[in-house]
Amino acid sequence: MGVKAGFGAWRAWRRRTAVALGMAGMVVPLSVALGAGPAQAATSCTADTGPYQKQVEKFLGRPVDGRQSSGDCRATQRFQINHGISPTIGYAGPVTWGVMKLINAQNAAGRNPNAARKCPTNKGRIACVDLSRQLSWVQDGSRLVFGPVPVRTGRDRYETRTGLKKIYWRNKNHWSTIYHVAMPYSQFFDGGQAFHSIAGSVWSPPGSHGCVNMRSGDAKKYWSLLRNGDDVYVYGRKPGT
Repeated sequence: MGVKAGFGAWRAWRRRTAVALGMAGMVVPLSVALGAGPAQAATSCTADTGPYQKQVEKFLGRPVDGRQSSGDCRATQRFQINHGISPTIGYAGPVTWGVMKLINAQNAAGRNPNAARKCPTNKGRIACVDLSRQLSWVQDGSRLVFGPVPVRTGRDRYETRTGLKKIYWRNKNHWSTIYHVAMPYSQFFDGGQAFHSIAGSVWSPPGSHGCVNMRSGDAKKYWSLLRNGDDVYVYGRKPGT
């Protein structure tokens, strides 16, 4: 093949590749559209000690000395990848520690998430949403029916609105015409705000545009438990809002 022919073939390949990448870029994953950021393969690992180094080391079961090691970085990096935190460089910063704090609070809730009695239990069946702990559960009177499960609520300026609501519309295969993303198992309780599943991580910041994002299995269970007219109570304040 001559030089000109080879160069022409290379340019044609570049054009085809650019078109293919452009088309791929038009398909926006739900986790990206809602601000989750996709979990990325680790490409580097920082040697810098983060401001929450000791807390992160303790959470991960690492030796707690407050100094970044290669083992600390790899463990932190794995956590970041698994929980959709970007960048995935193993830095013990405020975002990573914030997610870990939420997980600690969620674990502490155990089987009694309503110990403080902030969610009313005199309403019959009710879905409770605690913004402060990023938790939700279903109660029937004093009986815990399901949960608690981790959720991801509205980010700053798109907060999930607090108060007593009712589920008024359900759509198992809902498609958002505002954000152009799938919202499976949607159960709307306040304007455009709804319970629904997401493909990304429910722990990933900064949060939704107001909906209560759930893992697929949890959203399916809510779909089977709740009906139009059931109560939803949202309270607390999400960290960072």
